[in-house]
Amino acid sequence: MNRTPSSAASAREHGDAVQGAGPDSSTLSNGLKQRHLSMIALGGVIGAGLFVGSRAGIAAAGPSIVLAYAVSGALVMLIMRMLGEMAAANPASGSFSVHAERSIGSWAGFTVGWMFTALLCVAVAAEALGAADVMHQWFPGTQPWVWVLLFMLLFTGSNLTAVSNFGEFEFWFAALKVAAIGLFLILGLLAIFGVLPGTHAPGTSHLTGDGGFLPKGVDGLMVGLLASVFAYGGLETVTIAAAESEDPVRGVARAVRTAMWRIALFYVGSMAVIVTVIPWSAPSIAKSGPYVAVLDYLKIPAAGQIMNVVILIALLSAVNANLYGASRMAYSLISRGQGPAFLGKVSGGVPRRSVLLCSAFGFLAVLFSFLWPTTVFQWLLNMVGAAVLVVWGFIAAAQLRMRRRLEREAPEKLVVKMWAFPVLTWVALAGIVAVLLLMVRDENQRIQLLFTGGFGVVLAVIGLIRQRLLARDAGPAGP
Repeated sequence: MNRTPSSAASAREHGDAVQGAGPDSSTLSNGLKQRHLSMIALGGVIGAGLFVGSRAGIAAAGPSIVLAYAVSGALVMLIMRMLGEMAAANPASGSFSVHAERSIGSWAGFTVGWMFTALLCVAVAAEALGAADVMHQWFPGTQPWVWVLLFMLLFTGSNLTAVSNFGEFEFWFAALKVAAIGLFLILGLLAIFGVLPGTHAPGTSHLTGDGGFLPKGVDGLMVGLLASVFAYGGLETVTIAAAESEDPVRGVARAVRTAMWRIALFYVGSMAVIVTVIPWSAPSIAKSGPYVAVLDYLKIPAAGQIMNVVILIALLSAVNANLYGASRMAYSLISRGQGPAFLGKVSGGVPRRSVLLCSAFGFLAVLFSFLWPTTVFQWLLNMVGAAVLVVWGFIAAAQLRMRRRLEREAPEKLVVKMWAFPVLTWVALAGIVAVLLLMVRDENQRIQLLFTGGFGVVLAVIGLIRQRLLARDAGPAGP
């Protein structure tokens, strides 16, 4: 029996709404508990980008890095609110890929879905390499590739088993990260107010001295803004995980509603503590990193090793979460007919073939990093360098269209609503365009933008061709 494109899309939407049936008629499990989802949402904000990437942002922007993180954080909050609105209305393992397909067309879901999958797979390799570097510092007699292999096997194994294992790993990883950043903020505040023994209240001397709040002018602020934007990448995974939770709607709603204070506390708050406690130009920031520099200044014993442990946890958490997110996005695409069907089999509530596909891609990227670090691996990094902006753009475009349809057809599904719709949605789109223009101005970022743009165009062309072929094969609706 022939189907019209619209009826086929409707069937796919229904399948994904119940977490999609694989070829063996099994479905994804609902093994994530509310405590897992809450901690994934909380810990997902504290990534390696915060601990590692903030060094470059502070060097570029000085004290104004606080403003940079606040502005980019506001943009991310708008994106998460839009995504939360759609995810709460229609929980799906493919998250924004499913929403883009429903609102814009199958080509859009194909493009954003496979781009995000590629982004996470390359990130798995990069984070595993970073974790291996930390281990190599502790055990210099070992080879980094041994640690990479160990970490990849560990998290591939955990993702091949029940989803609750992934949830437990992330729960404890997130708990440790939250405890570490919370302790850092408490110590920093005590030092700022001169309460911590051996310290005196610095006041605003470090914020206004040494070149002022904008020591490198607006250009420095713009560079810091770019650095801060990409530190927020990965927050989207919580809406993917929500589809495998006990109560997806409530879980997504809670995660999104707490996004504002999480971003303000962990990112903006820690940047404010760093540039208030010590001078932004302190050599120790460039040498050891901003968090270690502050802890050393406060005379915390073994500060460097403490932060290395926290960074290792953040990197391992990212490997685990990225592998999970990539496999679930790949599974969703495959279950909707946008990938090889044999990879969509689900057994024991887990899309194991999709997990193995994403793990294999990650392993391959790691090999490229050892064999061709400045060519093939760098090309991969460049191809996904601006992918998060592409994802955010599709989220905003999909939300603009889906919100109108929900208001007409199912207003009761609007459990989470985008603020001041559609004004703030358009503000978010303008913010994404502004970040892209800033990337054009920066030579290094421009290369990433060109590679990512080329990759996106290739995916979009393939998606459009597929969409037209499916429409042609379906033909006119039967009687």
